[in-house]
Amino acid sequence: MHPIKKLDKLPPKREKVETLEILRQLSKSSKALGELKGIAQTMPNQAMLINAVVLQEAKDSSEIENIITTQDELYKALATKGKQPTQVKEVINYRKAIFAGHELLKKQGFLRLKDIEFLQKTIIENNAGIRTMAGTVLKNDKTEEIVYTPPQEKGEILDLLSNFLDHYNITQDNFPPLINLAILHYQFESIHPFYDGNGRTGRILNILYLIINELLDIPILYLSSYINENKSEYYRLLNTVNKTDEWEEYIIYILKAIEITSNRTIDKINSIKNLLSKTIIIAQKEEPKIYRKELVELLLFST
Repeated sequence: MHPIKKLDKLPPKREKVETLEILRQLSKSSKALGELKGIAQTMPNQAMLINAVVLQEAKDSSEIENIITTQDELYKALATKGKQPTQVKEVINYRKAIFAGHELLKKQGFLRLKDIEFLQKTIIENNAGIRTMAGTVLKNDKTEEIVYTPPQEKGEILDLLSNFLDHYNITQDNFPPLINLAILHYQFESIHPFYDGNGRTGRILNILYLIINELLDIPILYLSSYINENKSEYYRLLNTVNKTDEWEEYIIYILKAIEITSNRTIDKINSIKNLLSKTIIIAQKEEPKIYRKELVELLLFST
């Protein structure tokens, strides 16, 4: 029988989360993220860039939860108002939640518990809210073995969430922001405050945290594709922290995800800019009477 280990409040011990190897990887990840922020600022229309990456993130993040869709299905769903298959609808809802979270940050600059509940509700479309009934456990899909038992009592869950938000909303915390992001992500997934949608809500909180800390201006860095490629390792490392309180390998995993995903997103932005430039040249040459730069952007990137 899986032993129930009480989840500690934040922060963890400094020596656990600021090892030499973590700090080495932090330098690489911070450099890549800084370059991403800079190149994103060169886009003439940042809303265009957001549209280009958010739908892919919604698809990738949902796929981690075994919600599988295709790009064609998603674009078709965005273009029509009819009833959508459940899988497609959940991905579209995730996209809505990303935009809603970004709007909240632009208005107030921080998140409250009711904001996190709103994001989860947007994804799942139910009013269950914070867990109130005991009995939630996380199992191995194949063996049915219980691998983790999250906090069971609503009072404890709310107390841990209050502690989580204290560290989430502080821009100058005990640790460098990217290390803190990894810590916060572990903590939220370990609290597991909802009956459903915890993973997707937690991944939206990641990108909003980067914006709160001014590491990015817009929501364009998403770790879901990297997690999908290394999913078993992701869950193994989360479980390792829970069982042994050893953070190094897990934090390095998240920092590498940030570095690799930042570089991929930089490549994507460069591809978008090149495509835009080439299309503008063609439009100017072929249709000079109707050419407008804004029209080209609309045709290429509206969703």
